[in-house]
Amino acid sequence: MKHLKLGLTAMLFIAFITVNAQEKKTFKIHTVAFYNLENLFDTINDPNKNDEASPIMEMKGDIQEVYKKKVSNMARVISDIGTDVAQNSPVIIGVSEVENREVMEDVANDPLLLDKDYGIVHYDSPDRRGIDVGLFYQKKFFTPLHTSSHELIIFDDDSRERVYTRDQLLVSGKLENEMIHIIVNHWSSRSGGEARSRPKRVGAAKLSKKIIDSLQTIDPYAKIIIMGDFNDNPNNASIKDVLKAEEEKEDVKLKGIYNPYETFFKNGMGTTGYRDSWSLFDQIMMTQPFLEKDYSSFRFYKAGIYNKNYLVNKRGRWKGYPLRSFADGGFTDGFSDHFPVYIFLIKEIQ
Repeated sequence: MKHLKLGLTAMLFIAFITVNAQEKKTFKIHTVAFYNLENLFDTINDPNKNDEASPIMEMKGDIQEVYKKKVSNMARVISDIGTDVAQNSPVIIGVSEVENREVMEDVANDPLLLDKDYGIVHYDSPDRRGIDVGLFYQKKFFTPLHTSSHELIIFDDDSRERVYTRDQLLVSGKLENEMIHIIVNHWSSRSGGEARSRPKRVGAAKLSKKIIDSLQTIDPYAKIIIMGDFNDNPNNASIKDVLKAEEEKEDVKLKGIYNPYETFFKNGMGTTGYRDSWSLFDQIMMTQPFLEKDYSSFRFYKAGIYNKNYLVNKRGRWKGYPLRSFADGGFTDGFSDHFPVYIFLIKEIQ
């Protein structure tokens, strides 16, 4: 079992719970993360999907070797997230842009992750590109008790035809002996422009809010984590007006939602870059019970963007942005066009 010992320098974090500054407390710590895996497709043509339009299927040469390297690169990042503090890979990590369960199994079975014994939750969705969301969890720490896939039904404003996009994944289970709920999202892109595509993400936010409301109707104190690639920033209408996520912990009331990534965004940080500007589309939010100051159960400690040096492009027009896997019709031996995001959950132990 991995523990976090908070000494004098870290006591600043727990000073607000009126702990004696000279007293040392010991906390159990777990990392919860989200990562857009950027077009993690296999090399098999599925006649029921548009997977032949995926970057790897459009490449020439030995695409099987490219696939193996892509899987290995994804496993490397997942294995690293949070280890500097938690001394362990994420106990829970939501992912997006995966083609099927099999590609997730290949990642989980990579030598870098095999000893973590990751379980998988995945449902096929009707997305027109053939990509889904999913969840990895370390079986030693998390036990799913209920999983469900929630279909998003939205329509194009002009054609009024249905837009087939990703379902939202709900996983409820025990983190050790505590019930938590995780909603994994990948909302509609900004194709056609932010304003024109905005209603699709507002619709996705309404579906997430419906899921949250249903959980809170059963238990107003439900611990819910909302994660994903939202294709919106923390200050956009979908998150601020529909989810009503707050930047400051003190403003979060019972049944409210806290978004630590709004402050990151205001400070100029992002998870993906486009046209010489940063966006912070990847976020992890949580409901108020994670913010309580009683650390007898798992509470929020801090959030982060995993933007280590090896994930950053060092040259060219995309210098400083995430080192993506696919560009200009080829494989770059990179990772993803998104940085992962993560939070630490801590619990005091005697």
